[in-house]
Amino acid sequence: MTELYTYFKSIIDQDLCAVVICNLFHKIIYMNPAACKRYEKSGGKLLGKSLLDCHNAESCKTIEEVLAWFKESAENNIVYTFRNDRENKDVYMVALRDDNKALIGYYEKHEYRNAETAPLYDFKKTT
Repeated sequence: MTELYTYFKSIIDQDLCAVVICNLFHKIIYMNPAACKRYEKSGGKLLGKSLLDCHNAESCKTIEEVLAWFKESAENNIVYTFRNDRENKDVYMVALRDDNKALIGYYEKHEYRNAETAPLYDFKKTT
């Protein structure tokens, strides 16, 4: 399992989109490098803090509603939460479940809709 963990962590760490993983108590338990960079204005010290502290009351209520929906069924795993036209992306909340399909946390998934502009197989580019 440790080896598999290393692979999964590497996948998340290489993602260009911010990934912030929370437990069921909304505690931020992991931020990938893209998330650390994106939220550096917050001092980059969000790890261990409540995600709810980063949102207004209306957003916190919505997050709680989504979490309740995730808890209703192991089939409830992803919900579209908003569109950000300025960044041309859609945002989803995604349930995280263990091997027994028990809910263990959640994360926010960003889907950017911009076409890639990098040349194909550009081995000189490092991101």
